Amino acid sequence: MGPESTIEYYRLLVAGYRDRRRDGSYPPLLINSVDVNRVLTLAAALNRQPLVEYLGAGLRRLARAGADFGLLPANTPHVVFGELSRESPLPLISIVEATCNFAKQRKFTKLGLFGTRSTMQAGFYQQVFKEQGIELLLPSIEEQNYVHEKYVGELVAGRFLPETSDGLLAIARKLKDDQGIEGLILGGTELPLLLRDAAALGIPFLDTTQIHVRAALDTMLS
Repeated sequence: MGPESTIEYYRLLVAGYRDRRRDGSYPPLLINSVDVNRVLTLAAALNRQPLVEYLGAGLRRLARAGADFGLLPANTPHVVFGELSRESPLPLISIVEATCNFAKQRKFTKLGLFGTRSTMQAGFYQQVFKEQGIELLLPSIEEQNYVHEKYVGELVAGRFLPETSDGLLAIARKLKDDQGIEGLILGGTELPLLLRDAAALGIPFLDTTQIHVRAALDTMLS
């Protein structure tokens, strides 16, 4: 939901739509920008109803503007996806379910997960993947704190530093070597803007932004 990933979503949606349609047309898109800091704060609270209400208000604005379906172009707010879906005036496409379907189709059984602290620790990713027989593994608590702090402090603010990339790759490599992960879920939509090349790691990245965009295009063009 930060500006960098919102731009990437827009770019990928337009490019993907034009690639599939091949008639020179552009997709009709509506964007309701929200305060990402507020979302992160509300997602970390024990009472998440205020987050449901805040995001729900945005979805109602999109519905009034004529949207047919909605996306939450971020992983962290999916902590309330179930509650939000029940209250939303629009059908919603889950980034977690789309990523799980992608992983299942490729027969992954053990994956690592990076994201904000809420994304890694709240269990909403683990619940969906466990139902499909896919195990999700996390870094140590200290490493989770590093991932979270770099994500919120740098990536959301549009700062993409080589030393941060090196630090994140070192944690991912440890998960691969010590716990045998077969791939790494980039469970933050700014992460793919920093971690672009999985070749050095030797296992694939699951880019949740691209996966979510594909699911949206499938719905849009069905």
